[in-house]
Amino acid sequence: MCQRDAMCFMEPQKEGRCISQNWTLYFAKLNFRNRFSKGRKELLPPWVKWGNKDGQELIETGDQILAYFITACGLQPNAHVLDIGCGIGRMAVALTHYLTNEGGYDGIDIIPGVIKWCTRKITRQYPRFCFHFADIYNKDYNPRGRVKASDYAFPFGKDSFDFVILVSVFTHMLPEDLEHYISEIAQVLKPGGTCFATYFLLNPETLEHIESGKSTLDLRFMGNRYRTVSREVSEHAVAYDEDYVINLYAQNGFTIAAPIRYGTWSVRATDYEYQDFVVAQKVYPLEPMSTVIR
Repeated sequence: MCQRDAMCFMEPQKEGRCISQNWTLYFAKLNFRNRFSKGRKELLPPWVKWGNKDGQELIETGDQILAYFITACGLQPNAHVLDIGCGIGRMAVALTHYLTNEGGYDGIDIIPGVIKWCTRKITRQYPRFCFHFADIYNKDYNPRGRVKASDYAFPFGKDSFDFVILVSVFTHMLPEDLEHYISEIAQVLKPGGTCFATYFLLNPETLEHIESGKSTLDLRFMGNRYRTVSREVSEHAVAYDEDYVINLYAQNGFTIAAPIRYGTWSVRATDYEYQDFVVAQKVYPLEPMSTVIR
């Protein structure tokens, strides 16, 4: 989504962060010279470039996230990637210089305008990059949507993808929708495939920071295994009990494939990014679960 792409995932960049330390390895592997080329900036819509130093900051952010995918998640150039909540194409633009012709990219978003833009600008130059409009209801982004997120069926075949991306998606979803999406991801992801998602995770340390007022998010409204910042529009920011999230992955055939990387949103003493990173690997086929053990 547009606002997620521009603001919600990342805090202002700070020197010395861990992802930045992998840039040398990342660019050696990518081996391209026009990282800030005019061509890549032209793939971004003008309303993003106006407030984003001509688009360069957004390109840098996409490159840094991709560096993490490569160095920590093992993303390969021949992978087939699904980007859920692709927005204006931040990750798509980064991946155009990494995925080979043997790989592919599909992006989904609920804002028709960004899908039209990405199809016109990115798919035209990179035919293996495809974008799909999901007509899902959302109070902020698609108030005329005809389908609930909890009923949306991903328009792809079983075991279609090697890598699934969700950046600032589950941080705006309530439990019924989250559970449905995880089950759908389990269907379209190949065994051995990887799912990267960002969260606000609740555990003893983050809860202490919330209660003491240290957290950047005032998650005062409590639900069953989750908290939100707004009673009226709960999806503005949603944080989940960490054990609930891990259990949800396990019930859908996933294992947590790397140590959880906790972000700075709760003012945790970390050198990572704003949201929490969870990397899960599909370890065996499993039919979707209709309920989750709580």
